[in-house]
Amino acid sequence: MLIDWFTVIAELVNFLILVWLLKRFLYEPVLKAIDEREKKIASELQHAADVEKEAESRLIELQRKNEAFDNAHAQMIKDAEQEAVEEKRTLLNEAHREYDALRMRLQETLKHEETSLESRVTGRISAEVFSIARKVLQDLSGSSLEAQIADVFCQRLRESDPEDVAAMKDAVSRKSLNPLVRSTFPLSSSLQERIQAVVRDVFSIDTQLRFEEGDDMVGGIELSMNGHSVSWSIRSYLDSLEKMTAELLEGAE
Repeated sequence: MLIDWFTVIAELVNFLILVWLLKRFLYEPVLKAIDEREKKIASELQHAADVEKEAESRLIELQRKNEAFDNAHAQMIKDAEQEAVEEKRTLLNEAHREYDALRMRLQETLKHEETSLESRVTGRISAEVFSIARKVLQDLSGSSLEAQIADVFCQRLRESDPEDVAAMKDAVSRKSLNPLVRSTFPLSSSLQERIQAVVRDVFSIDTQLRFEEGDDMVGGIELSMNGHSVSWSIRSYLDSLEKMTAELLEGAE
């Protein structure tokens, strides 16, 4: 059998041409299309991955913000509760202080009223005692109560302690102001002269005495010299009576 080399070569050429044509117009476009498609798919997959990553990032950020918001909300509630507790404590403390201040003012008012009432009662009693004593002395001896008080006061001066006498002498020698005699009632000239004579005799004082009236003595007379004094008054007896009465009342309870 003879081989037709021309035919073989022609077929070979045709095959090569066909292969070139297929490669040129079929395989390359298909491969290019497949490559572009793969690139597009890879790009879309990458985009999807980026979107998913961004979504996850946003989700994490949103969760973080929600957690921060929850924590801030919880802290705000806690702070509000703490502030309410502090405000309540402050209001209670202010209420206690106002109550204590009101109670103290009430106690001071009651004490002041009690002291005022006691002073008025003591003054009324002393006035009544003074009036009764004056009437009794006038009825019994014909002399006034003022004279009797002056006599008792002069006797008290004569019985002064030697140390008090020395202290009062020194006080007069160091003070330019004359000694003061205060009495609840006005002293007549004769009574002033009598007291002046006794003071001169007891304290060896040649200074003229000053005489004043004072309603706080409750039926009495007082000689004062630079912080030193000698006095006699009905108040001392009233104080003793008041003390004794209080002790008797406490014992009765």
